[in-house]
Amino acid sequence: MSKLKSHRGASKRFRQRANGIKFRRATRNHILTKRTTKNKRQLRAIGAMKDCDLPMTQRLLHGS
Repeated sequence: MSKLKSHRGASKRFRQRANGIKFRRATRNHILTKRTTKNKRQLRAIGAMKDCDLPMTQRLLHGS
């Protein structure tokens, strides 16, 4: 049986860490002038994947 490929889009967006999966917050690329300073500051934080989304994300990353 051949190896299964990981989902390339998911592998670019998520990173597996020892304590879960991390990702970058959305809407942080351009046209930030309409966003408040508080909102931009809060979006700086690295997101941690919720427990309900972990199984599907791990399946995408590991190709199983």
